[in-house]
Amino acid sequence: KKDKTPSKNKENDDDEGGELRPVCAIAKPLADIGFHKKILKVVKKASKHKQVKRGVKEVVKALRKDTKGLCVIAGDISPIDVITHIPILCEESNVPYIYVHSKEELGAAGQTKRPTSCMLVLPDAQKGGDKMSDDDAKEFKDMYGKVVSKIKSLD
Repeated sequence: KKDKTPSKNKENDDDEGGELRPVCAIAKPLADIGFHKKILKVVKKASKHKQVKRGVKEVVKALRKDTKGLCVIAGDISPIDVITHIPILCEESNVPYIYVHSKEELGAAGQTKRPTSCMLVLPDAQKGGDKMSDDDAKEFKDMYGKVVSKIKSLD
């Protein structure tokens, strides 16, 4: 059984199902469709309040500085060598990581127009970031905690 991801049908853009696209061989643990949506929701909420590091360069830099968070990696990166070292850095830094199906969806959730290969979702706001209201902060912490605990249970 191959792990596949939904891709938009070129003739019919509003078709949500469509054909499935394979992901890279090292994409484990890979989020299923339901969990995938929860992860992207957490990424979107965090990016609104500047609680993310985007791209390989920023994520590697943050992991080397022992920044804690949740690492979300796209599973359809080519060439795969671009991201192969990130799970190792995550394990050394004790940071949970998960693969999602699409770099395009990860980029969109991170509120960028470009596809993004990986993101590090930070549990707390960076300096200079917007402060969340108490309700938003509580909801984010709850969602973040649930995602992290499910990722740890997948190992």
